[in-house]
Amino acid sequence: MKWSQEAEKALEKIPFFVRKKVRKKAEEFTASKGKACVDVSDLGELKKKFLSREGMEKQIKGYEVVSCFGDSGCPNSAVSCACLSEDIRAVFEKEDILSFLKENVKGGLKFHHEFRVVLSDCPNACSRPQIADIGIIGAVRPRVVHHAPCTMCRACTALCAENAIVLDSDEERPVINRDKCLMCSKCIEVCPSASLDVDESGFRVLVGGRLGRHPRLGMELDGIFSHDQVLEIIKKCLKFYKTNSKDGQRFSHILSSADQIGLP
Repeated sequence: MKWSQEAEKALEKIPFFVRKKVRKKAEEFTASKGKACVDVSDLGELKKKFLSREGMEKQIKGYEVVSCFGDSGCPNSAVSCACLSEDIRAVFEKEDILSFLKENVKGGLKFHHEFRVVLSDCPNACSRPQIADIGIIGAVRPRVVHHAPCTMCRACTALCAENAIVLDSDEERPVINRDKCLMCSKCIEVCPSASLDVDESGFRVLVGGRLGRHPRLGMELDGIFSHDQVLEIIKKCLKFYKTNSKDGQRFSHILSSADQIGLP
């Protein structure tokens, strides 16, 4: 759907963490009126309709699962989160977070009460998983293949923005600094001699991130986790949240360390 220049400017003023949702709602609302272009008046009508207390509560489902644009053909994608995001939604539906919030939040639900899970296919993290209740980042840990002779072409060292790879001229092989490596998989893709290969692939998991008056980056759990392991982590987080959250407290405000939930 097309957007007028004025409508696009108005959309840019909306906080980034709800901008994608507003764009989708605006296009659906405009299409329902038989129009092919969103203009400022449509946004104004949408605001009146959905930002009233009654309108807002109708839109709130208790959780939000947000993904990056990796599946749209992003060249930086390390591990796709598409299937994982669908299974995460299924977990939230089964847990019925909305009913929990309605029982515990006084004065009506608002969007900030929703439990947010944000996924990114790579460590560029365009979707900002670091400031979500749970953040998930696709990761590929590289390894050096010793039986595959390195050509010392320096393609990997030239590409690595973290300077996490150096070439050992004596051993004639690459050396990976694990403390610097962000597991983006780019070095593996560019290696012409297969001297670098996949050691492990999966997802990094961060818990307890938030924005607001007292922002905090999510705490990263130790390791790379499989699809099923991520779902189990989310189930543990939700159990802890429903047991300990009172009066709409956010997950990040009741979580001081991963040890509270028995996470690694």
